[in-house]
Amino acid sequence: MARLVTSGQLAKELGLSLRTIQRYIASGAITPELRTPGGHTRWDPEKVRRQLRTVSDNHNP
Repeated sequence: MARLVTSGQLAKELGLSLRTIQRYIASGAITPELRTPGGHTRWDPEKVRRQLRTVSDNHNP
């Protein structure tokens, strides 16, 4: 099973600000692995890295 982290932990692991993570969520660039009943998100850092590489590749031909 994948290691799931909070948004804050994800931001720290990726070297980004939490606000940047929030902007990526709002734009649909990244999607959480899990959303708790309370509305909190949990992330698989490796999947997010792949999602961000895909976004970057699509914007930089």
